Amino acid sequence: MSRAVVALGANLGDRGSTLRAAAEAIAALPGVRPVASSREVESVAVTLDGPDTSKPRYRNAVVVVDTELEPQELLDALHGIEDDHGRTREVRWGDRTLDLDLVAYDDRSIDTATLTVPHPRAGERAFVLAPWLDADPDAELPGAGPVADLLAAVGDDTERVDEPRLFDEPARASRPATAPEGRLGAAS
Repeated sequence: MSRAVVALGANLGDRGSTLRAAAEAIAALPGVRPVASSREVESVAVTLDGPDTSKPRYRNAVVVVDTELEPQELLDALHGIEDDHGRTREVRWGDRTLDLDLVAYDDRSIDTATLTVPHPRAGERAFVLAPWLDADPDAELPGAGPVADLLAAVGDDTERVDEPRLFDEPARASRPATAPEGRLGAAS
């Protein structure tokens, strides 16, 4: 099993219900086991021109899952969930009913035409880092460092939403020091 981090966001429609339904759909994917989730946060929309307070605010969250799916298979499944929620891809960084980003997959570095992991802008975005830290206080962005340090560097401009976590989960998401196969660290 591999550990994956998925960021969820929506700024159109019933954003909270959409995030909860998307988290349930992710957890229901074959070969996926939910591990942890954040509480929801709100943030200003970010467009190609930067933050835009004239756009509807985003709701954001993070889920951590263990998966047997390969990274591209998981991304394809996430795109299917987006499509099920009416996601269109007409404007880059435009308003959306649902956005699901594969932020990290174990400690792997992947750069293909369709997938870049770790997500290239995750370390610069409080709306990814704050909920990720909430889901996993010991989280690290591969190649960049502890999520807590990254969030401290960019500043947390998100607002916590008074809703329960997206999953019922164990108290900690970080991997134990020894993997089930007796190897140290993340699965390869």
